[in-house]
Amino acid sequence: MSFDRLGLMPELLRAVAQQGYTEPTQVQRESIPIVLDGRDLLAGAQTGTGKTAAFVLPILQRLTQNTSNGSNGRRAVRALILTPTRELCLQVEESVRTYGGQRPVTSAAIYGGVDYDKQVRRLLQGAQIVVATPGRLLDHTRQRTVDLSRVEVLVLDEADRMLDMGFIPDVRRILALLPRQRQNLLFSATLHEPIRRLASEFMDDPVSVQVTPEQPAAELVRQVVIPVDRARKRELLSRLIRSGRIEQALVFTRTKHGASRLAQQLERDGIRATAIHGDKNQAQRVRALNDFKQGRMDILVATDVAARGLDIDALPHVVNFELSAVPSDYVHRIGRTGRAGADGDAISLVSAEESPLLAGIERLLGRQIETETVVGFEPAAPVRRTPAEPRRGQRSWSGRPARARRHMPVRRGSAAPTPVPSAGPGFATLPGERFARGE
Repeated sequence: MSFDRLGLMPELLRAVAQQGYTEPTQVQRESIPIVLDGRDLLAGAQTGTGKTAAFVLPILQRLTQNTSNGSNGRRAVRALILTPTRELCLQVEESVRTYGGQRPVTSAAIYGGVDYDKQVRRLLQGAQIVVATPGRLLDHTRQRTVDLSRVEVLVLDEADRMLDMGFIPDVRRILALLPRQRQNLLFSATLHEPIRRLASEFMDDPVSVQVTPEQPAAELVRQVVIPVDRARKRELLSRLIRSGRIEQALVFTRTKHGASRLAQQLERDGIRATAIHGDKNQAQRVRALNDFKQGRMDILVATDVAARGLDIDALPHVVNFELSAVPSDYVHRIGRTGRAGADGDAISLVSAEESPLLAGIERLLGRQIETETVVGFEPAAPVRRTPAEPRRGQRSWSGRPARARRHMPVRRGSAAPTPVPSAGPGFATLPGERFARGE
C-alpha cells in the first residue's frame, strides 16, 4: 500500500515523498484513516515504528481543512501534543514543521530548561499546534500565556513513560482545562491495564490498534553479561572501547552525577565521551547529542530519563554500566540498538551487588542472558545467576582487537539473539533519575 491510498491531501503526500518515504508503516496504515475519520485512537506502538507521522500527518490535514481561528485577536491552540521529555518534544515539533512545510501550520515546542519569555512570545504570536511537556505547559496555563479552550485534538505520546515519570497528575490537570468535545489520541509502547484505565478516563469509544513490528528491532540485539567488580567497571569499559570491542555506544548509568563522572573519567582515558542528563541545560543537551550523532564523540553517557525520546540511527552498541533498577527499563535501553534491520550489541557490566537486579531482568526476559568473562577482570565475588534458569556456557575474551576476534570462539555472531518482550507493568523511577519532572 502507498501513502496515496490513506486519504491524505496532495500537499502532505508531496511532503512525505520529499522525506524519501514511499510506503507507510503498519501503525501509519492503521492509524491515519482512523484519525482522519475523527475517531479516538488507542495505539500500541514502540519508538521506531513511524508513530509520530501516524498522528502528525492526519492532524495537519484536519486543521488545514477546518480553518476556524481562535478568539481574542490571536489563534488559539487547536492541537495539543503532550510528550514526556524535551527531546521528544523537539523531535515531534520538528516533524510538524517538516510535514507542514507545503502548507504551513504554526507550531511551538514548550518545555522546561529554556528561556520562558521566548516561549511566551511564541505563544502570543499564535501557535495552532503546541507540542509540550506537562509541567512547563501548566506553568503557561497559570500565567495565562496559552489558550487551551479551543483544542480540537489531544495527543498523549509515550503514555507509558508518562506513567513511569509520574506525569499523570499533571496530565489530569491539563485535561480539565480542555473542551469536552475533542478528538483524543493515545500512543504507548504497551497497552497494559494502567494505560487502559487512563484511557477510559477521557477517551470516547476509542479504536484500539496494536502494532507489532514484522521483525521487532530488539530481537536483533545480541545481549551479554560481563561479570566485573564494581570498582573496576570504568577500567574495563575503557579497555573494551580502546580495543575495538565497543565502538560508538550509548552508555547507561543510574544517576545524573554518575553519568557526568563517568564521561569525565573516560575523557581522561583518552576516549571521546560526553554526558546527557537533567542537570544539563537544553543547549548542552542538544550539543552533546549532535556531537554523538555526527561522530565527534564516541560515547554518550546517559540516564534512563534523559535518553527517552532520543532518536539515534545505526547505533551499534548499548552498554549498561549500571543495571536498571526496573526490569522494563532494561528493555527500553537495549532497544536503542538493533534498529532499522541492523544488528546491535547490548553489553551489561554486572557486579556481584547487582545480582538481584540481573535476576529481575532475566525473569522478565524468560531466559538467562549469555555470560562472557574478560581475562584479567574476573570478579572477586561471583555474580549469582537465577537458580531456576539453565546455565549457559561461559565464554572468555582475551581483549584482542575486533578484527582478530572474528576467528575466536568468543565471537557471538552465531549465538541466537535474545527475544525481548514488551515492557510490562511495574513502573518506578529512582529518586535520582527525575529531573525537573522530566522536562
